[in-house]
Amino acid sequence: MSLSALIAIGGNSLIQAGQRGTIDEQYQNARATANSIVKMIASGWNVIITHGNGPQVGAALLRSERASTEVYTHPLDMCVATTQGEIGYIIQRAMQFELQAAGLIRQVVTLPTMVRVNADDRAFKNPSKPIGPFYEKKVAEQRKRQLGWDIIEDAARGYRRVVASPEPVEVLELELIKTISEMGIITIALGGGGIPVISDGKFFKGCEAVIDKDRSSALLASSAKVDLFVICTEVDQVYLNYKKNNQKGLTVATIDELEQYAADGQFPAGSMGPKIESVIKFIGNGGKKAIITSFDKLMEALSGSAGTLIEL
Repeated sequence: MSLSALIAIGGNSLIQAGQRGTIDEQYQNARATANSIVKMIASGWNVIITHGNGPQVGAALLRSERASTEVYTHPLDMCVATTQGEIGYIIQRAMQFELQAAGLIRQVVTLPTMVRVNADDRAFKNPSKPIGPFYEKKVAEQRKRQLGWDIIEDAARGYRRVVASPEPVEVLELELIKTISEMGIITIALGGGGIPVISDGKFFKGCEAVIDKDRSSALLASSAKVDLFVICTEVDQVYLNYKKNNQKGLTVATIDELEQYAADGQFPAGSMGPKIESVIKFIGNGGKKAIITSFDKLMEALSGSAGTLIEL
């Protein structure tokens, strides 16, 4: 019986530093990630792939804004849905290419995924997630007046729109994802953290929010009861005192140790923080183990020679 894993890859992994982010660039980057995942599949793993969409959803919003006088605009939930298809298509083609190159016959499917959030989540009253391009202060204030945006100064590089980032409550396509995955089909799901929806009586409606990809991936990993939760990020492992003279990598850590390091301020909210929080939740909810590493170190991390292994 195959072991199961959920592998969460960042939207930034498709667009490297210094790249414009063309579709061809994203596809070539996806090929590199897919190559590592296919090696994992060849060794006996059954995988569900989730992904971020930060740069892509920002581009979708910008297109919608600039074309608003000529075509209908897209609200944020629709931009997330659009990028699920866009990025899923790129990853799906990359996976198919690498599978064929490895001599493996496996099907790959992209599944648009909705995630329920609570309408009364306090995040809606305190938008904090920056999205879209940077603006000069004057332009940002104009957007705030005309469009009702919430605006913050972001990293001294300019001003950006901020939106709510509520806690994911339920993956609506969970049973379908489990069924497809159990059939041995490689499933690409939960893109961009999932399309954010709230309950409207018997139905669901989209909302202006983005859901953290790592948090929703942890929810799906727990709900699907996978054997391993992997977060592929820019660094090869979790570091203490990151980018300081006394930087130290963690090879193995328990959730108690990570909680203490987090309390000591080791994991900033804008980078490693949500990833640490997510693996803690996964293990705390009955998960067996989790790994944080870069895609190029994936196979080494599985053997224990790279990455950070998190256990109870």
